[in-house]
Amino acid sequence: MSQSLSKIYVHLIFSTKGRERALPDEIRHDLHAYMGGSLKGLGCVPIEINTEPDHVHALFLLARTAALSDVVGQLKKSSNDWLRGRGPQFGSFFWQSGFGAFSVSQSQVEDVRAYIRNQREHHRVKSFQEEVRAFLKAYEVEFDERYVWD
Repeated sequence: MSQSLSKIYVHLIFSTKGRERALPDEIRHDLHAYMGGSLKGLGCVPIEINTEPDHVHALFLLARTAALSDVVGQLKKSSNDWLRGRGPQFGSFFWQSGFGAFSVSQSQVEDVRAYIRNQREHHRVKSFQEEVRAFLKAYEVEFDERYVWD
């Protein structure tokens, strides 16, 4: 094949440092728009972004020439800087250092979008930690509990 082509959907999950409930509802819309713009700037196509007070879910198409860890690092850095610029209440804001990224098949994109949109209802019955553990188990990712939560 003389041309390089790809279509890789990524479901990205990461939390605030220490899972601090630092993302108030009044900034969510603007934060989602900012993160979507950041992804676009990295050559990725944002599909669905949602936040809860202590974490983010983003579904996007990974740019053909991008390394996932670079995209995540740049997304977290730019949104961290953006948040800190929103006012003194965000002056000590940080994202956690790690992240979870999971592949999504084309046939599951709409289900994942709905899952991300419905985070508020989902977290009425399941904590963020329970949610991440379920993803790790479903994707058969080996992990050490001591290093997952920072």
